[in-house]
Amino acid sequence: MARPDGIDELDARLLDLLAQQPQIGVLGASRELGVARGTVQARLDRLQTTGVIASLAPQVDPEALGFPVTAFCTLEINQRQGHGPVVAHLGSLPQVLEIHSTTGDGDLIVRVVARDNADLGRVIDEMIDDVHVIRASTSIALVTHLPMRTGPLVRRAAGLV
Repeated sequence: MARPDGIDELDARLLDLLAQQPQIGVLGASRELGVARGTVQARLDRLQTTGVIASLAPQVDPEALGFPVTAFCTLEINQRQGHGPVVAHLGSLPQVLEIHSTTGDGDLIVRVVARDNADLGRVIDEMIDDVHVIRASTSIALVTHLPMRTGPLVRRAAGLV
């Protein structure tokens, strides 16, 4: 049964299968799920068109690339020029993985990676080397207890939990 948000049990099963076996392909997924190949393809197309599947790109592990240090920097910025100039500056730094506007004490939360603590210091210096950045506060992630996941959210959206 289709839900108002367009995610149903088959969508959830398909997304879970693709998360577990990303190289399975449409034919393999159709066999595993017990539905027609065309059904799987149509579901994939719809999930991509609606943005539920944001990317088919591989997930890259920064640690495996030599960047084992992860930190979250809260930036307070001069907002007269908006977020654009700061976001453009931060976006030019390869170690910046995510930038989010936030409420509360800071204006932006930035996830960064580095080779070690000294490299992190250099990255932070580059981040704040912008006339629009007023203050930065950084927290280093010591252990990732729960990495980014979407499986439980997909099952909730499908009404399965």
